[in-house]
Amino acid sequence: MGPKKTRTPRPAVRSGKAGHRSKPRGALRPRTPLLGFVGAGNMARSLAGGLIANGWPAARIIFSDPDASQRDAIKKRLKAKTYAQNTDVAARAQILVLAVKPQAMRAVAADIAPSIRQHRPLVISIAAGVRIVDLERWFEAKIPIVRAMPNTPALVGAGAAGLYANVRASRRMRATAETILRSAGVTAWVENESDLDIVTALSGSGPAYFFLVMEALEQAAVAEGLNRETARLLTLETAYGAAKMALEGAEEPALLRARVTSPGGTTERALNILAQGGVAPLFAQAIHGATARARELADMFGSNA
Repeated sequence: MGPKKTRTPRPAVRSGKAGHRSKPRGALRPRTPLLGFVGAGNMARSLAGGLIANGWPAARIIFSDPDASQRDAIKKRLKAKTYAQNTDVAARAQILVLAVKPQAMRAVAADIAPSIRQHRPLVISIAAGVRIVDLERWFEAKIPIVRAMPNTPALVGAGAAGLYANVRASRRMRATAETILRSAGVTAWVENESDLDIVTALSGSGPAYFFLVMEALEQAAVAEGLNRETARLLTLETAYGAAKMALEGAEEPALLRARVTSPGGTTERALNILAQGGVAPLFAQAIHGATARARELADMFGSNA
């Protein structure tokens, strides 16, 4: 029989200097802008759901998606208005979130370009690897654009997003974009658009790195004789606890690691083995490779002119 799973409720973790945990700051009252999502997939639903939970009226959010099942999911979950045509949303929204796959962005941008040029909304793109210069070229317009790189934990309200705005995005527009992305996690602004490629490699792909570590720890414990259910529970709770300590404390991870490493103890031996195996350089190589691939993909998407 496996372990009894008893957990206390987990409060929202608040970050330090790097970003901000939602809630949105007042949800732009008294007149909330009309927010439109082009694409009604999981990420769009998560952002909209977080905003609604924090006070953004569902009546001030609209979606477009050619997939009827996606539109049905929006209606059932969020009670928001949906359209089959992207142009219907682009012609109405004051803030437009582009939540489509990167490889589909050029076609979507061409479709809604006339509406963009006419209404000139604030555009927020969450499509990985699609650069602002390419969006402007496809729109044939110089408009305020914010690029965001969220990650999949946003689906459970624990995301981390990097943000970059072009010069036409005012301070108020930047704050609006931050409010939207913060509805599903923390945000951090980067100084250069190219930094978003590093964000993609770090937090965009990062959940998979931690899942791999969790998988390896669980498998190793099972190999030593622990039953799988116990190994998984302890692995996941240890990962959560370590992240919570790092987020809520003022100490750097290196100091936290040192404090749990007793000289001559089990932790020291394990860490020495990991160091001998080159775990730190291996992660450096992984981040470098993922960053390079992000730049390659951005070149590929932008070259489809």
